[in-house]
Amino acid sequence: MRLLNKSTISRRTFLKTGTVTALGLTIMGPMIIGKDKSWAATFSNIGADDAATLIQMARDIYPHDFLADKYYAKVIQGYDSAAGKDKALKSMISKECKKINSAAKKKYKNNYRMINREVERVDILKSNTKSPLFAKVRGDLVVGLYNNKEVWPKFGYEGESASKGGYLNRGYNDIDWINKV
Repeated sequence: MRLLNKSTISRRTFLKTGTVTALGLTIMGPMIIGKDKSWAATFSNIGADDAATLIQMARDIYPHDFLADKYYAKVIQGYDSAAGKDKALKSMISKECKKINSAAKKKYKNNYRMINREVERVDILKSNTKSPLFAKVRGDLVVGLYNNKEVWPKFGYEGESASKGGYLNRGYNDIDWINKV
């Protein structure tokens, strides 16, 4: 049996340490940790559940298996920041996520993000293409995802060419990246 050194561990230090830890966890707020545990994001305004739904929705709208969730989460974090200032946006996100999850539960007996098959999630999305949230996510991802310089190398895009002499001097006929698509 292991004995604790009573001089270093007292009830007071235990309570103080536990209180500080609990306070730290409380301040962090709703958090999502990536499946591969290589990233984490806090969503204090829209909540972790709605954020996770939006991240999965973003992946299903613009599916790229070679992109990590963190690139999609970065776009969704923008919604969290905006929802802190715009109550209408926060309400719309909450209402539409509930609607998507309700449709998923009705048809597939699970929340949208918990459905394993992409085909089934896309089926739910197709029935919600007229929703304001779908239009917003689809539109914002075009800029938020594809204008992210961290993502460009993954697509084989080297960036703009005007400052480097244009495409004629920079691989005009080099289209080896097209095989990756």
